[in-house]
Amino acid sequence: MSDASAESDAPLVEVVRAVGHEHVTAEHASTVELTTDDWLTPAGDCIVGVEADRTPRDFSAAFREACQDAGATITATFAVGEPGADDVDTDDPAHVDEIAGRGDPDLALLDDRSMVGRTSEYTDDERTIFVDADGAAADLDRDLVAALAEGAPVTLRLDVEPPA
Repeated sequence: MSDASAESDAPLVEVVRAVGHEHVTAEHASTVELTTDDWLTPAGDCIVGVEADRTPRDFSAAFREACQDAGATITATFAVGEPGADDVDTDDPAHVDEIAGRGDPDLALLDDRSMVGRTSEYTDDERTIFVDADGAAADLDRDLVAALAEGAPVTLRLDVEPPA
């Protein structure tokens, strides 16, 4: 992976930074979420990061438009640093995992609080960032999840690949 901040300027890449929380369990089988909230209850078993620095509303118009193509592939790369670190070395993260989904014409990508990737085709809110994913919170690497539960920083890189 190359420098995430430089690549966030690319029209079909968005980068979100957040941190883990002691209540991260990543046990949800159909969704994965990051939120701008600075708190998390044990019931939030799909949330893997809090204090996100961006939301779908902040994403570029070109990125949002690309996500609205049902043929687009959206790859979410979760790069996680060491607990106690201030940020993630995206060139050499302590842990990394990916979930890939697809776009949908009904994705609004306008929420100003959180973002959710889904294994289902549900799009009826402004938080959904991809659908029909090949994984969810429960599928993430367990060492990555353990680091997040210790408060490690996470960088989420979203790449959209339009259909050929």
